Amino acid sequence: MPTSDDIRLDTLAVHGGERRPGPEGSMVFPIYQGTVFSVEPGTGYHDIRYIRLNSTPSQVYLHDKLAALESAEAALATASGMAALTTVLHTVLKAGDHLLASDCLYGGTHDFLTQHAENLGWTYTFVDPQRPESWAAARTPSTKVFLVETIANPLVRVAKLRDVVAFARQEGLTTVVDNTFASPVNFRPLSIGFDIVFESATKYLNGHNDLVAGVVAGSAELIERVRHTANLYGGSLDPHAGFLLARGLKTLAVRVRAQNHNAMALAEFLAGHPKIAEVNYPGLAGHPDHGHAAQLLSGFGGMLSLRPAGGLDAAEALIEALRIPYVAPSLGGVESLITRPAATSHAGMSAEDRERIGVTDELIRISTGIEDVADLIADFEQALQKV
Repeated sequence: MPTSDDIRLDTLAVHGGERRPGPEGSMVFPIYQGTVFSVEPGTGYHDIRYIRLNSTPSQVYLHDKLAALESAEAALATASGMAALTTVLHTVLKAGDHLLASDCLYGGTHDFLTQHAENLGWTYTFVDPQRPESWAAARTPSTKVFLVETIANPLVRVAKLRDVVAFARQEGLTTVVDNTFASPVNFRPLSIGFDIVFESATKYLNGHNDLVAGVVAGSAELIERVRHTANLYGGSLDPHAGFLLARGLKTLAVRVRAQNHNAMALAEFLAGHPKIAEVNYPGLAGHPDHGHAAQLLSGFGGMLSLRPAGGLDAAEALIEALRIPYVAPSLGGVESLITRPAATSHAGMSAEDRERIGVTDELIRISTGIEDVADLIADFEQALQKV
């Protein structure tokens, strides 16, 4: 099989990391459900084949597929996206260290920093990822890490990612990026110099709303350090969930491109509707990040957010009137989903923090699925007539 440098992502999604021939000649890599395997004398602790140590055949196979998709030397699957984030931070930070973090993050990430960093001996400063000129003032002698999202949840702002890499290299910082909203189809952060990329594999990578998982990818040296941390914290992925994730990865490219298309068409429709006050989607020419997003991304993603002109009452009425999207807080699956982040993904934040970053009560987040886009638009059109 050619390397990931030689073939395109659609082919990698299907064939990357596969064993040819597979065990017993199988085209589909089997589920090795066993907890323990025989151990050769002299095997080191982290090399024992054991599910918690992320070293069983099913896990190693999945790691190879994920690494191929991320164009990484190595990858690690975890029990959730939050397990991926927290394991990375526990690997690259120690007591007394400081990190810079984007001021608009997934609610779980924000809550982890604001509620637990102090207990772990870390300090942090939230910075605007759109304003590189402000970062130097936030850096301290103990700053070690710069944490950002490719496309911010839920306002779909696109960070100045090349500037983040350049600043971090100049200052000797480790760069960590959450690529969940983009997926490797639309952006591969390691290709522009990020040190570590992580994703909630629950979302686009799996794509079917039927498992919870995370992924971390980067250099072999860094990922081995992350794996050793994960081995001690115990956030490994079950082999059956890993099997489902590997199966989902094979259709990643076709799914995400369909979602990119649907999100763009829906955003254009909503942006022109008199009952919609604001649409946030980087594919729109009027989006504040459209210029650099078009240079960075190969697709603008399947996520958008909006504010109805009538405020919270209008938002709730719109959600109630829709027929196709499920009212649910996740994203990235084949079914379209809709939610109010203030009541779901960002509910753990204080009202003041939500207001500060623009996650107001009436903000609606949409994850477009792979339905026919004409049906999605027609559904929003009939729903808006009732608002």
